[in-house]
Order: sequence, then C-alpha cells, then structure tokens
Amino acid sequence: MTDKQAATEEIVPDAMANPSPAKSMGDPGITPLSPSHTQQNDTDQVQSQLSFVVVVAIDFGTTSSGYAYAFTKEPECIHTMRRWEGGDPGVSNQKTPTTILLTPDRKFHSFGYAARDFYHDLDPSESKHWLYLEKFKMKLHTTANLSIDTDLHAANGKRVKALDIFAYALAFFKEQALKELSDQTGGDFDNNDVRWVITVPAIWKMPAKQFMREAAYKSGLVCRENPEQLIISLEPEAASIYCRKLRLHQMVDLATQTTQNGFSPTDNAGSAANQGDRYVVVDCGGGTVDLTVHQIRLPEGHLKELYKASGGPYGSIGIDYEFEKLLCKIFGQDFIDQFKIKRPAAWVDLMIAFESRKRAAAPERTNPLNINLPFSFIDYYKKFRGHSVEHALRKSNVDFVKWSSQGMLRMSPDAMNSLFKPTIDHIIQHLTELFDKPEVSDIKFLFLVGGFAESPLLQQAVQNMLQGRSRIIIPHDVGLTILKGAVLFGLDPSIIKVRRSPLTYGVGVLNRFVEGKHPPEKLLVKDGTRWCTDVFDTFIAADQSVALGEMVKRSYTPAKPSQQVIVIHVYCSEKERVGFISEPGVRKCGTLRLDVSGTESTAPRREIQTLMQFGDTEIRAMAVDVSTGRTVKASIDFLSH
Repeated sequence: MTDKQAATEEIVPDAMANPSPAKSMGDPGITPLSPSHTQQNDTDQVQSQLSFVVVVAIDFGTTSSGYAYAFTKEPECIHTMRRWEGGDPGVSNQKTPTTILLTPDRKFHSFGYAARDFYHDLDPSESKHWLYLEKFKMKLHTTANLSIDTDLHAANGKRVKALDIFAYALAFFKEQALKELSDQTGGDFDNNDVRWVITVPAIWKMPAKQFMREAAYKSGLVCRENPEQLIISLEPEAASIYCRKLRLHQMVDLATQTTQNGFSPTDNAGSAANQGDRYVVVDCGGGTVDLTVHQIRLPEGHLKELYKASGGPYGSIGIDYEFEKLLCKIFGQDFIDQFKIKRPAAWVDLMIAFESRKRAAAPERTNPLNINLPFSFIDYYKKFRGHSVEHALRKSNVDFVKWSSQGMLRMSPDAMNSLFKPTIDHIIQHLTELFDKPEVSDIKFLFLVGGFAESPLLQQAVQNMLQGRSRIIIPHDVGLTILKGAVLFGLDPSIIKVRRSPLTYGVGVLNRFVEGKHPPEKLLVKDGTRWCTDVFDTFIAADQSVALGEMVKRSYTPAKPSQQVIVIHVYCSEKERVGFISEPGVRKCGTLRLDVSGTESTAPRREIQTLMQFGDTEIRAMAVDVSTGRTVKASIDFLSH
C-alpha cells in the first residue's frame, strides 16, 4: 500500500469513533502508514527539573536494594546511602537485601537485614504466622496479565497483594532517604523538593513499569496529581550514563586485569568515548540480565540507542534455583517443599549460607566449598524420613556433593560451577545472538555491571565468547553503577536522545475495502460502504528509532455527540510489520482513554487530536479538542483490569 493510497482511505479507529473527512483527505495525521512525528523541544524538560532541590534514585533490585542522591546545586557529588545495620559475611553491604516482613495482621514491620534478622530470631511456632517475602520483584516480569490485584506468596505460603508489598518497600525508602536528607540539611526535608527516580529492567514491558508507578502513588512517594515528580529509569541506561563518564582509575579492563591501561587517569572511559563510539552495557542483576547498545554523540555526550533493549530472566537467582533443584534431588522434592513451609526461617538461613559460598566460586578454584546445614534441617529431615542427612547423601547418586564430618554439605568446585552453567549459558547465548546483529558491529567496549558482574565465572565466560572483539570493562563499584547512573539520569533525563521501541504498537481501524488487496473475510458492509475490518494502524514499529519528545499524532471523533469517553484498544506485537490485529503474535496490551466530557461544542463534528510519546522510558498520551483548543484528559493504561 503506498502512502498516497493510504492517505485517501478513511479510518475508523476501533469502530468506536467516526472517520473525520476533513482529516482523511491526504492529511498524514491519520493515515495508517505515515504517522506524523513532531519534534518537541527539550527545553520543556530542563525547565521542569529546576524546581527540585535533590534527586533521589531508588534501585529496587531482585536480591538487593538501595538509594543514592545528589543535590541539584552539586550534581557531580553523588551520595550513596548510609551504611545499613546487619550485613553478611563476604558481601559488601552498601545495599540491603530486598526482603520485607509483615506482622501476622499484615502491617509493615521491617525491611532488609532488619527484616531478615528479626524473622530469623522468631520461634518457629510464631514465625509461621509472620509474612516474609524475598525475590518478589521477578513476579512483575513473569506475570503475563499483570494487574493491580496480582498476588505474591510469602515464605509461609500465604498470599498478599503485590501492590501493597511494593508500596511498603517504597515507603520504607522514602522514610530512610528523607531522614538522611533532614540530618544532612539540619531541618525537616520536604518531600516536594525531591525528584524521585525508580530503576527497572529495560526489558520490562509497560504493565510492569506502570505497576511500579502505581506502587509509588500508593506509598505516598509522589502523588497522582504530580506525576513528573517520579521518573522511571531503565537499569542498563542508567549504567550506561554512569559508565561513559568513568575515569580509567575507576574501572578494571579484563584483558589486562589492570585498572589503568596506558591512558592517563583523567581520560574518560578509555579516552575512548570519542564521537560515534559504540558500546554494549550488560547489566547482570539478581533477576534479569539486560543488554543495551549505545552510541555517544558528542559534543554534549548525549546517548543514542542502536538496538532495542534485550535480555531475559537470567539473573543470579537462577543459581539459587539450581541449588534448590540439587537439594530436591538429594533429599526429595516432597521434603524440601514441606521444609520451606514448616521451617521458613531455617530455609532462609540455608540460602544465606549458600549465597556466601556462591560468591566464592571461581574458575581456578580447586578446594571444595562447605555449606552449613541449619540444625533444624538435619533434625526435621530425620523426623520426616526416619534416616539421617548423611544417609541421604550416601544414597543419592550426586557425586560432587559429600557430607563433611563437621556437619556440612561439601561441594566440589565442579558441582558449584555446574549450578552456574545454565544461567551463564543463557547469557552467553544471548550475547552471541546480539553481536551477530548488523546494528551491533564495531563495538568498542562491553561494560559488565550489576551485582552478578562480580562473578569470576561469568567474567571468564564473557571473555571467552568475545575473543578480544571488544574490551570488557568492569566499573570498580559495579553493584552501585546503576544507582549512581540513575541519579545522573534524574538530574538530566534528556541525556538519552534516541531510543528504540521494544515493540510495535498500534490500534485496530476500518479502512475502505480494496478488492484483490484485502482478504474477503475482513469485508464489512455498513450503510452501503464496504470496509475492511481489523486493520492494524501502526503508531510505532519494533526497533524503530524514536527521538525524545517525538510525537505520534492521530485524530479521533466521538461516535455520538453525547459520548463522554472514547476508549481505544492498543495492540502490540514483537514483529516489525503487522497488517491486521488478528494476526498471530498481536495482542491487546492497553487502553487509550480520552475523556471528552465537558468538551461539547456547537461544531457538527468534534475532532480530538491525540499525541502519543514513545521516546521516553514510559509511553504517554495527550489530547486536544481541535474546535475549542481545550485539553482533553488522555490516559494510556497497560495494566489488566
């Protein structure tokens, strides 16, 4: 279909709005194949951020969380939060575990180490009534039809509303950060002076991002009337913003294992970050691995995304699941399931013991790793099975795991490495596919960030895969890279000028039926006019470049003069070219609502012009009644109701 043909066809979005003849004759505003994009000036954004005194970023991770902040008057000086109480052996505790504890009557009790330690000290008869949650962030990635009512399971098996848990966690961070800011400034710090930033994986779909925003509203972090006070930052983007400013003494080059590499320490990320340099950021977290491909555009050092964000649920908790599978193989799935419900605090202890050994795994390690089994595990197993843990280990045909005389599980390095293998294989496969893409050529650096990036096993695997094609750089404070980058993003959200749309978005419309071009089963005859139904009107295609502030324009007309609300279903697909909303892989993913109440006018046809923005970390919609010039309340909703 040529643009000309398209331009003369009438469109009725979703059969709920009538075509507007004024617009359908040759105006690209509503033709399916030539959406008009308008550039908006970035200055609006710069203005909006000056009203904040401080930017606070919350890195809400799968396994650990934290916050950092910078005052707008001293943007170069990023403060990471105070040291937390508690802490684990062998784990640097600048961040706190993402664990939350609710009282038996479901009130918030504590977060982080405090939650874990308190839960651990409860008597088993009591602890089974308390609600303890960990690693719950992944639920937002794995739930297909995420809604406000999605549930999570606490350690004791009881269900709680995910929105409540996320809101409690954000409220906790709000309180901690404001307390620290008040102490710093010597007065009560006003929340209205804070711009909040929350980090999420770039591969998250819109519903999960919107869920985070809803939780922020519920927690009182920001109010719904002032949405600009919160911005969502994509984790690998934040890391990228931070990495491009790195000085050489702040990073390790894996090829040489040296901090400096023949450049002077004042050079930027390799004095390499020259005009047009391309690099990949691999953010390896607890839950997901997220990859972004960026190019630096000088002189301002703005960033341009070269390929849509990709990745998957290949974070370090995959290793914990492999360990759990190993325990099931040795002691029986029935016992492990039962033990987790009946002795939840002891299970948490066992996983903490595993965590510190997991961090000791390395390619050249030869001595075994010992994991303490909690006494109640040994005791409960004997009651459950009638024989000892030692007997179970002898009977199981798992060669690499033995029972040590000190009452520990003794794992050979091979056994530990095999727990890492499935997760690392996923990451390497993904990287290999990414580097085969034509858009991903001439990559100068690969930045490895996130907590899992500290793993020597992962570092070695990435090195073996790249074979020297790109330099692998690991920032010194690799676990805090995202946090610091998110603060920089909050100080200047317009730093990323061009993004790639992860999906194709559009709506279903009616087009004039053309014999021989449209499938006969799509024919609809209405008042003597022949229409083709289910036509997919593309707003933006997957992997299409979209600049910050760029708008997609469409016009819609209420079907009846008395209509109060226009509701338009938004569809999406991973495919770049979509013809019909009925094609496989196309799904309804959201709703565009235009509240046209109070805009009644004497004009014979009311035309509502809608502007949608896809170049930011969240999709936004605005609308105007053309005849009166009044703003129409427009919202785009991606959560299932």
